[in-house]
Amino acid sequence: MKKLILPSLLIFSCLVWAACSNTKYLKPGQTLYTGAEVKINPDSSSKIADEKNVKSDLESKTRPAPNKTILGLRPKLYIYNLAGEPKKPKGIRHWLRTKVGEPPVLLSDVKLKSNNAILTSYLISQGYLQSVVTGDTIVKKRSAKAVYTAQTGTRYKINNITFPKDTGNLANIINQNKGNTLLKKGDFYNLEVFKNERIRMDNDLKENGYFYFSPDYLILQVDSTIGKSQVNITVKVKDIAPDAGLKPYTIKEIKIYPNYSLRRDSVLRKLQPVEYNDFEIYDDKKTFKPRLFDRLVFFKKGETYNRKDHNQSLNRMVNINAFQAVKAEFLPVDSFKNDQLDLNIYLTPLKKNSLSFSVTGTSKSNNFVGSEVKVTQTTRNLFRGAEQLDVSLSGGFETQVSGQAKNLNSYSFTAQGKLTFPRFIVPFYKPSSTTAFIPKTIASLSYELLSRGSLYDLSSFKAEYGYVWKENIYKEHTFNPISITYVKPGIDSAKKDSIFRITPGLKNILDKQFIIGSSYNFNYTNQMEESRRNNIYFNGNIQTGGNLWGLFISKDGKGEKSIFNVPLTQFVRLETDLRDYYKINRNVIWANRLNLGYGYTYGNSSSMPFVKQFFAGGTNDIRGFASRSLGPGTYKVPDTTQFADQSGDVKIMLNTELRFKLVSVLYGALFADAGNIWLRKEDPDRLGSGFKLKNSLSQMAVSTGAGLRVDAKIFVVRLDVAFPIRKPYLPEGQRWVIDQVAFGDKTWRKENLVYNIGIGYPF
Repeated sequence: MKKLILPSLLIFSCLVWAACSNTKYLKPGQTLYTGAEVKINPDSSSKIADEKNVKSDLESKTRPAPNKTILGLRPKLYIYNLAGEPKKPKGIRHWLRTKVGEPPVLLSDVKLKSNNAILTSYLISQGYLQSVVTGDTIVKKRSAKAVYTAQTGTRYKINNITFPKDTGNLANIINQNKGNTLLKKGDFYNLEVFKNERIRMDNDLKENGYFYFSPDYLILQVDSTIGKSQVNITVKVKDIAPDAGLKPYTIKEIKIYPNYSLRRDSVLRKLQPVEYNDFEIYDDKKTFKPRLFDRLVFFKKGETYNRKDHNQSLNRMVNINAFQAVKAEFLPVDSFKNDQLDLNIYLTPLKKNSLSFSVTGTSKSNNFVGSEVKVTQTTRNLFRGAEQLDVSLSGGFETQVSGQAKNLNSYSFTAQGKLTFPRFIVPFYKPSSTTAFIPKTIASLSYELLSRGSLYDLSSFKAEYGYVWKENIYKEHTFNPISITYVKPGIDSAKKDSIFRITPGLKNILDKQFIIGSSYNFNYTNQMEESRRNNIYFNGNIQTGGNLWGLFISKDGKGEKSIFNVPLTQFVRLETDLRDYYKINRNVIWANRLNLGYGYTYGNSSSMPFVKQFFAGGTNDIRGFASRSLGPGTYKVPDTTQFADQSGDVKIMLNTELRFKLVSVLYGALFADAGNIWLRKEDPDRLGSGFKLKNSLSQMAVSTGAGLRVDAKIFVVRLDVAFPIRKPYLPEGQRWVIDQVAFGDKTWRKENLVYNIGIGYPF
């Protein structure tokens, strides 16, 4: 204990000195401003609703903001002072002072009257119509803070809403949609809701041709004199609204410039256009087929303008991934004298060909480190219909740097071709899509070679044809009616028996496999709604093999359905992933995940193909166990195993993680993971591997740990440290090992701590 007292006192003294030392750099008469405090109705016994958040909002609106603090210290200000006045406008001193440091915020910068007005205005906007805010300062030595006292009064509520009674077309549209109003009788007065109500009414009018109307042409008159802290609201169109904003418009001409550039503007306008349906297309180079624009532009000649068609057209032209610039220009015909608009669409294509190169590094929890090099050639607008062809080649290696199989290497090579059509291509049928999102038809072909050092090789060929489409911003569907996979293993016959004896699970890997089937995937998320306190993500997936397509394949001499003398794999695979993200406050999120998977085989197959099975352990899974080393069931991978590729037909996994901001882009996390995988039928060579629902809970693995994340929005780098607290392969009654945790024990750390480095969040 005595050994800890002196260092603790020294650290405390340093912190106090650092906190105080900033003021010594101030000039005579200067006072350091340390921030604002808001007191709400301090002399009243009654409290307002949600006082804590109102107080926080008010304090955030005061200006100026004080110097940034960390644990009560101001390191940026300290660096500014420490660097001193640079002699030259360059060098390390100048960089520290101007880029890293932060000049002091002084009390003289605080304008109390201005802040009083800002805070009073905010309270009025929230319905506290009788509020008054007064500010003062408290000076202590050479630092000071501002204290604002808010007397709010009673918060006003809405008593009645009156919409325009005019019988004109514009007023009729507003009244027809008043059932969707955001203003509700009994709700609190809220200026932000009033603004959004004007936007809602403006959108209704835009949907009915009022192109030049604006929310600013509407006024919501508030009568607060009716008593009982209530207000009446009257919606009116301003008398100063221009005539152009008070009439609907129709589309006259639609001109499209598919290969537009400013340099060729005058040349393009002089071209004789190609007339196609309702479009005039100015494209002397015939860059795109005219029929492409039927799927991109929703407007027709003579129809009334509406915002939905406008937005959907822009979204499609942007999301088709064929143009680097998109502009839709609506021009009044004859300078507002009539009610018609000409639509000009200017499109600048992306480059026909591009080449991308990437290098990635990996460090896995199974002690493997490695890298991958990938080159991708992209060809756009291949058949003049905005198609895209991606051809990629990649190669990588992994080497195990510790563990039983130290210096064991693994190599991979992958070649893939993917052709994307921005439309549905369905034999004997022409489906249409009227949403803002481009449906896609994707055909792909790939080959992968995986070499596990001197143990075995796997060659796999895959061909797939399917569709991807978004129902709306929340829901996405992927349907692959046909997917063909052929896996050919390679193994030294002299080593085969000894390898299988050490690692029984490899028997499933090293079988020839021919899979022909279908798959469907559904995705739902509302994570883009950042204002929601609770966000969810759901993914459901079903894959089948040998079912429908197996009907067209005859049986061989052994009574099995086979192709190229390889038995056809027959199975159904189901998986679901449900995630919940709950915002405790602005800087703390509680994330949870439930991941379930089940595979069923029939006909030719007695077990799921390895490439379709489930795995447990690793960076994004149960982080206290090495990648793919967990299970199946209570089976434990022998320590002599070189590659722990354990797989199963059934998976249950639960994750919970508390994420919190530490400072700037640095975040912390505390987490716990639980789960396991099982075989649907017991493997005699792996005792305890079979799944039984009544035993599943007692066979769950559990791990816990902590992590750091650098979240720069465009990328996330993650480091997690985890350790097991429940080991399912131990005898019953001994599986909880939380009482054996010993961070100070070197042997325990070596055997139990698992470090995971990842890109992105685990879920």
